[in-house]
Amino acid sequence: MSVKWFAGSAVCVLSLGPACGAFAQSQPPSQPPAAPAGAARTVEGVTVTAVRPKEQILLDRRVYAITTDLQAATGVAADILNQIPSVDVDADGNVSLRGDPNVTILVDGKPSAQFSGASRGLALQQFPAQDIDRIEVMTNPPAQYKAEGSAGVINIITRKNRKPGLSGTADLSVGDKRRFVAALSGAYNVGRLKLNGSFTLRQDDKERQVTDHRTAVDPTTGAPVKSQETIDEHFIRLTPQVKLGADYDLNARQSVSVSLSHREQTGKRFFLQNDQSGPVTGPPDTIADRHSDGYEWNIDEGENVRFDQKLWRPGELLSLAYQRSVYRERERYAYVNDNVLPVAPPTQDRLRLSNDLIKQEASADYTLPMSKGRTLKLGFDFEDDRNRFDNVGDNVDPATGALIDNPNVTNHFRYHQQVMAGYGQYEAPIGPWTLQAGVRLEQTDEHFLLITGNMPGGQSYFRAYPSLNLERQLGDDAKLTLSVSRRVTRPDPEALNPFTDYQDIHNLRAGNANLLPQDTWAYEFGYTGAFKSLSYGATAYYQFNRDSFTTVTEPQSADVTLTRQENLPKSKAAGLDFNVGGKLWSRLSYAASGNLFYSQINATALGVAGTSGLRDTLGLNAKASLDWKPTAADTAQISFSRTDKRLTPQGSIGAINLVNLGYRRKLWGNLSAVVTVTDLFDGQRFQRIVATPTLADTYDRHVFGRVAYVGLSYTFGGSKKAKPSTFEYDPGG
Repeated sequence: MSVKWFAGSAVCVLSLGPACGAFAQSQPPSQPPAAPAGAARTVEGVTVTAVRPKEQILLDRRVYAITTDLQAATGVAADILNQIPSVDVDADGNVSLRGDPNVTILVDGKPSAQFSGASRGLALQQFPAQDIDRIEVMTNPPAQYKAEGSAGVINIITRKNRKPGLSGTADLSVGDKRRFVAALSGAYNVGRLKLNGSFTLRQDDKERQVTDHRTAVDPTTGAPVKSQETIDEHFIRLTPQVKLGADYDLNARQSVSVSLSHREQTGKRFFLQNDQSGPVTGPPDTIADRHSDGYEWNIDEGENVRFDQKLWRPGELLSLAYQRSVYRERERYAYVNDNVLPVAPPTQDRLRLSNDLIKQEASADYTLPMSKGRTLKLGFDFEDDRNRFDNVGDNVDPATGALIDNPNVTNHFRYHQQVMAGYGQYEAPIGPWTLQAGVRLEQTDEHFLLITGNMPGGQSYFRAYPSLNLERQLGDDAKLTLSVSRRVTRPDPEALNPFTDYQDIHNLRAGNANLLPQDTWAYEFGYTGAFKSLSYGATAYYQFNRDSFTTVTEPQSADVTLTRQENLPKSKAAGLDFNVGGKLWSRLSYAASGNLFYSQINATALGVAGTSGLRDTLGLNAKASLDWKPTAADTAQISFSRTDKRLTPQGSIGAINLVNLGYRRKLWGNLSAVVTVTDLFDGQRFQRIVATPTLADTYDRHVFGRVAYVGLSYTFGGSKKAKPSTFEYDPGG
């Protein structure tokens, strides 16, 4: 802690967290002028300013503050997560942690329907970055959190304005291709009542190109056939969002909080598809074009109620919470099919997709502080999820225009899951170590029904999920950490639907009603330290999985493949996370991180051609950033991230490289201008390679992700004499 005395007042600058310990060197205070003999001495009020570190390492998590990230001014949650060490987000919003896509995403410590199932990637591309205060990453979460997700938990903590009186922020940014972001957030805090709200309106324009080059052995003739598919897609989406919240202290020991949110997205989607196939040598013998005009709509709604009761001991707390979230999605498409070769009359068809998810959760959490720094936590949680999928396909009669049901597309699927859980968690100092140990007991019951064909399924199982976190402080600026946990990954409901979908007649998809939940044991050993202006750390990890999920593709005919999910009997992952950061000089700071990983899969039992035996790979995911402040009013940022190629049972998935730029200029008072460029070199390219004796396939999906924004940000209100807020540690639950 450094203390600087000024005439009549004092300013105390605190640096929190071991990662910033090197920046807080003690200095002897200079003495204020002596008062005349016999004169009264008056001490003015003291203003305390807490400087939140960009990264803080706690016993069971890493906390990343994003308030200094310029991408937060115009971006979405996916942009912010891509800046976090060991976290990667692809062009479709799919998140992975240390290369593992099985991540549980929470908002303020609780699950939400918007981040459940196959639609969560889209939700991350809609969630405004302005609403995010910090990100918590837990690779071995404590027992109070759900055991779902083999990679761990990412907890998005939203902003909470604690300034007294009326305060808020207004932002307006305009981008290329008709993009814009308008946001207004505010809070009114008086006495025992705290109110907050926000409104965001966002319009996005996105283009992507898909190419698929394939050579497959015809199962009927045994001859190789070459085929090619290209798709040009264009999306235009408008997303308004509103959030309201209230916290009220009933008395000194009781408080209640309520929050409501509503987000709605509407947009148009167009694409042009071309398919060709024929012998490996020579011209194609079939050529067809498919044009689509589509409309998309989805809403996400959430209601939360929480009651806190302080009990007899200081810090003893009972919390009761209930939340309900709803996600509804509707898609409508009209297709025109032109058969170029062989020549045939054009045809038309229609597609209507419907998805509804209702998630409800009730929980009770009890915290009991004990003597000598010990804490006991107990809790109960009940979650109920209901999914409804209704997909309808129709062919248009060329003579009458009437719609005729297409049984190859139309299907109705229902899914119901209930998870009942109880946990106990104990934290205490043991000599030089701090221990956090717990166990979570979960009973899972799931039932599903493919109404089309009356095909039921489901399973029920009870499991215990222990967790252990250990930490040892080494002086003021270094620490050791050890952790182990058991976790589960349940299949997405859509992955269980056994219906074979012919929406794209060349690329069939089907679920697997026999998918088992993945079981994971994860182990870690880490060290972090600091020296002067340098902070650094490294964590070695090992993960062993049973029944993990993988995607396999097999040829069904000369130019048709079927993709489905299967369970891998065993898979392993190990690696070394590392990070370093500091200042090159007073106005230029840097950060770099990486994940050197090794993965091994055993696909022997899949019984799919080309997937037998053990396969392994070694790779490096890396991130780096520079933050330059040439003047007190200017900030410039550049960041780079690379996701290395990943292994699959039949091939690999290619690397992704991203570069982002940002610049902020404080104009006057509370008004600032911000310029951002996301994905400067259009690096959001997803490439999947399949190489088996019967199938060679290169699939490439390129999203034109370069987006530029210019915007203004204005803050208002708040008492200038108020004590600035310090770092808030939210234990979630």
